[in-house]
Amino acid sequence: MLKLTPLRSEKVWGYEDWIASTHKDGVQKDFKELAGNYPLLVKIIQADDTLSVQVHPDDSTAETLEGKSEHGKTECWYVLDSKPGAKLVAGLKEKLTREQIKKAAEEKSLEQYLNFIEVKKGDFIFIPSGTVHAIGGGLRLLEVQQCCNITYRLYDWGRPREIHIEKGALSVKNLPDILEDVSADEKPFNFKTVKPLPQNFKCPYFSLSHKTISGGYSYLASGKECELLFVISSTDLKASSTAGEIKSGSIKLSREEIFAVTPGEKITLEGHGEIIRIRT
Repeated sequence: MLKLTPLRSEKVWGYEDWIASTHKDGVQKDFKELAGNYPLLVKIIQADDTLSVQVHPDDSTAETLEGKSEHGKTECWYVLDSKPGAKLVAGLKEKLTREQIKKAAEEKSLEQYLNFIEVKKGDFIFIPSGTVHAIGGGLRLLEVQQCCNITYRLYDWGRPREIHIEKGALSVKNLPDILEDVSADEKPFNFKTVKPLPQNFKCPYFSLSHKTISGGYSYLASGKECELLFVISSTDLKASSTAGEIKSGSIKLSREEIFAVTPGEKITLEGHGEIIRIRT
């Protein structure tokens, strides 16, 4: 059970902490030694101002636009904290052609087509690749995503940063098309309203298990890849692990800490708090 140290990146809108990463743009060396090239990237995003309106390609589009070594980016957000009335963008309100998207981006009129949703602490939002999206100011999010750092900006609220209209338009999937491609298990909301994080969520790239602990909870990490243990909250939560015949001592868990757990390792939690298990 390895505690991971965040890598911070300051942004014009706030900052993001890469809390579990083996991506070449931000490598946690101890995590890479343990997990190799991990297929997921986990972040905490502190949005003091609104992020750009952007889109991420799917696997095939990423390979076409950026090269064979690249893959796409499907992601999800869990709201850790929010100011009253905080909003985000998830998808477009109506179906647009690529030419219409390009024209709206070029004319800076894309905002009228954006699907704004008000969110609060505890809400969960799934963002499949190809979804036009933006994180609003006043939000702190946990982001779980494919291990990809490709972002195409379509609109940036007047800030003088690079815009990627051609590649962005090629990557966009219209909201109705996205919903048709997503199974019921992967669709815990309808892009109009959001819901709290379900006990279990699964998509083709990752799964999340949400657990409220009151007393004790044990589990065995299975599968071929490491899994991650993220602490949402902790009152007096402690953890110990057993790997083979080796048992660790008990350690105190604090809010927003994350740990890498090796396959076959048994984790025992005691106390009170909330966790998310993140698996490939």
